[in-house]
Order: sequence, then structure tokens, then C-alpha cells
Amino acid sequence: MRPVIIDKVRIFDGRAMLGPGSVEFADGVITRVTTEPAPVAPASADVIDGTGMTLLPGLIDAHTHVFGAESNLELALAFGVTTELDMFMGPPEATQALCAAAGERADLADMRSSGLVASAPGGHPGVTMPLLPTVAGPERADAFVAARQAEGAHFIKIIVDDGANHGMSLPALDRATVTALAEAARSRGLLTVAHVSALWSARLALDSGVDMLTHLPLEAALDEAFVSRTADGRRVVIPTLAMLEASAPETSASARAGRSLADDPRIAGYLPDHARTAMAEGHEGLCVQHASADHDFGHALSSVAALRGAGVPVLAGTDTNYRPDRACPVVHGASLHTELALLVRAGLTPAEALTAATSAPAEHFGLFDRGMIAPGRRADLVLVEGDPTKDIGRTRSIEAIWRGGVRFDREAYRKRTA
Repeated sequence: MRPVIIDKVRIFDGRAMLGPGSVEFADGVITRVTTEPAPVAPASADVIDGTGMTLLPGLIDAHTHVFGAESNLELALAFGVTTELDMFMGPPEATQALCAAAGERADLADMRSSGLVASAPGGHPGVTMPLLPTVAGPERADAFVAARQAEGAHFIKIIVDDGANHGMSLPALDRATVTALAEAARSRGLLTVAHVSALWSARLALDSGVDMLTHLPLEAALDEAFVSRTADGRRVVIPTLAMLEASAPETSASARAGRSLADDPRIAGYLPDHARTAMAEGHEGLCVQHASADHDFGHALSSVAALRGAGVPVLAGTDTNYRPDRACPVVHGASLHTELALLVRAGLTPAEALTAATSAPAEHFGLFDRGMIAPGRRADLVLVEGDPTKDIGRTRSIEAIWRGGVRFDREAYRKRTA
């Protein structure tokens, strides 16, 4: 593989803007990063003039649902998402096969997965999936975690949800069981991620010692005491604002940024027809389908602002449930750009939002080979026009994408899926 040098380019390394410089990579690995005048390029290198552009680490979506579809991983990569963290997939054999394929193929986003989720018997989501293994009490937690680890799970997803957001009243895991799951996972070196649906479930998950919370309540903002305890406990939060915005009542404090994304020519031109329609009109797979009068997207924005102010790590994740036969308006790849815009709207700086989609998820999920532009890291890279640390919308102006040093052919993808 010929070395590639991207010269005269702004470099956002995953944490900060380094300034104009050059980045060189070969054989899938970054070999040199400098803000000094670049040496004369060897004749064997491909040199790209990055004047007026910014080079970013490949984006990481910290909450997705791939549903076993390679097409979803290709769609993600087409928008600069080089790694997806899948939060529920089965059966285990299919999850293992897709993770293996994604690890080897440069035309797909890479992925890590929780595999099957921990939930209460008869609860969400098992009420509609009777063959899904459940956790009947704390004494069953260790066996559940051991089984998931044997199946290749990269982390453990725990569902703390009584179904109210879906118009149901369902059993949910209790504190003792969630605590036992967190302890069993920790003893095996696995992270725990808790799906929380409301204030009560967020408090239960926090009290139970899970490592990460995903989603935020819409019925009220997180209070100061909760935020302080989250910070003191060194917990991590994946707000999934793109999904919450799509799920919130139309009358809430939402400008429907996700819907409008389908009209952005920088995005729409690379969306398959079904994905474009789903983004503009779809309602499937939303996390709040029976919202009450007090549900307001503004509460989630306020919670993110409070978490950020307290120093709680916030990761960018979309909770996309899209697949070609499911009209979810939050789609792979494209909707991460909505998530970034919404994080900025909630109070993060553009640079902080970029960190939330690059180095932060890499660090907190133990993906230390990616997420940063630094020698020795994977050459997962996104080249965009302009400066997204000043205008987060510039992440949509993609000029080039590399996954493991291999350039993704966006134009061929666009023509093939149009």
C-alpha cells in the first residue's frame, strides 16, 4: 500500500486543533503527524493538498443497532463513521460473523457489540421476543454475563425500562439484579451500559454501579444531586439526542434537526432512497412512542448542559434503529452529524462535540488503536472542508474518508445506492 501524505491541513487530533500541518500513513497506520514544514515527499507517496480543510479521526457512533445488516455499516462509513458500537444484536452467531467481517473489510464501518441484552422476564424488549434470554433475579446475573462473554460480547447492555414510553406496563429489572449484573461484568473486565427510560430508571442504574447510562429522561431535566453523583462516580453518559429529538412531542423545544438533515444536499445525495424517506417521514423504532404532556426535548438539552458543566464525559451516540425494512428517522452515519449539532446546541463547544465522537468513545470503550490522529493509531480518518471546530456543520462537508488507510469511494457508493 502506497504511503499517503495529507499536507497543509488543519489537524483535529481527537482532543484539540493542532494547527496546519501534515499527516502521513501507510499500511493502515498513522506514521507521522507534524505541524512543522513537511519534508520532501518520497516519489512513492500519494500527496493530498489539504489547504482549507480539516482532518478528523474517524467518527465513532457510541450507540447503534446494526440489525445484522452489512448495508448499515456501509451507510455509516459513507458519512465518516468508521466504528459503530452496537447495543443489541442477535443471534450470537450472526453477531460474531458480522463483527468478524467488519473487522476485516475496509468498505464497512468496524463494529463492537453487546450482543444480547439483559432484561427482566416479560419486560422490554423480551415481551416481543420470547426466545430472548432474561435475568430472573440477582442469582442469575453471573450466569447471564458469563454466557454473553462466551458469545463474544464486547460489553454488557442492561435494560432498565418499564415500557411506559411505549404505552405498556412491564416488569423491569430491580436494583439488586442490576447491581449483580454490574458486579459480574466488572469481575470479567466488561463494561456495563444501562438503557434508561425515565428519571426513576436513571437513578436505579446510577445506584446500581453501572459504568454508563444511555438515553436521558424527557419528563424532566436531571437535578443537581443526580449530576453531582454521576460526576463523583466517574460515570459516562451517551445522551442519544438525535433519537430523543425524533421521539419527543412535536410541540416540544425541538427544531427537528434530524428531519431537516434529509434536505441538506451534502447528506441527501449519499442517502439511499429509503433512508432519505425514513429520515424525512419515518416514525418506527422511536424510543418514546407514547409521550406524556410533560415530555420535552428541552429537558434532555438541559441535562446535557448540566452534565458537561460537571465534567461528566458525554459520548456521541445516535441510537439509530434504521434498516432498509424499518423506517426509523435516525439513520446510520448521517444522523451522527445531527447528534453533533444537537450536542453543540446543548452547550458543548464544537471541539468538545468532536471529542465526544472520536477520542472520548475510544478511550471509554477501550479502543486505544483509534479515535486519535497520532503515530501508531489506525488510519481511520475523515477530511472535511472548512473548520468544524468553528462550525460543527462542516462535518457534513466530507471530502474523503479512509478506514484502515483504505479510501472509501463515496461516489461509487452514491451511484450504486441512488
